[in-house]
Amino acid sequence: MSNKAVNRGKNKQASSTSRILTIPVLAIAGCLATILPNTAIAASYNNDYSVCAGRLVRAGVTAEAASQGCATALRPRDLAACVVKIDKETQIAATDALSSCERARRPEELATCVVGVSSSTQEAINPAALDYCGRSLLPVRFGQCVVGLRSQVDIPPTQVLDTCISASDSVIGASSLSTPPTLIPTGSSPSIETTPFPTQPIVPTQPVVPTQPVIPTQPVVPTQPGTN
Repeated sequence: MSNKAVNRGKNKQASSTSRILTIPVLAIAGCLATILPNTAIAASYNNDYSVCAGRLVRAGVTAEAASQGCATALRPRDLAACVVKIDKETQIAATDALSSCERARRPEELATCVVGVSSSTQEAINPAALDYCGRSLLPVRFGQCVVGLRSQVDIPPTQVLDTCISASDSVIGASSLSTPPTLIPTGSSPSIETTPFPTQPIVPTQPVVPTQPVIPTQPVVPTQPGTN
């Protein structure tokens, strides 16, 4: 057999082998092409809204309330964390905590306040803690006030709540009165506002008496030259 025939046979065998190996590779690539986009799409939906809705539903919130709450929340994960923490660590139901967590500027701070106040007042069901912490603009400070006073002073829980909420309002009111000085841009003339001070009463002066009219004098007649 000639060398050409041998080489031709080797080439055919190599080409058939390469086709056999290429077909599985193409099949695997096709499967990956169909799987990877679906995986990427599914992963993209695992966002804050998905986590929020899932946690609220598992905590006992209805699907409709969870959808509305998560959709309108500025930070959906924080909203869910607030509801779940109150539901797990207090006797307050997640459905009752949802509305307060929705209104809170910082939901996680609200949850910390509710949990601390509820444990301090030692009541089985304490919706008052949810109400007072929601009313306070400084919920963490309010919770510290309640827990601190209850640890040292034997007074009714409702009295402690009223005392601390009043103190919190006073602190906020005092801080709002101390406004920072106004900065005047360079090159502009400031407008100075002066506060008028009470002055002495003005005593009316005596009326001015008009003086006598001035009578003009006679004109001086010049003398004739050369006369005595």
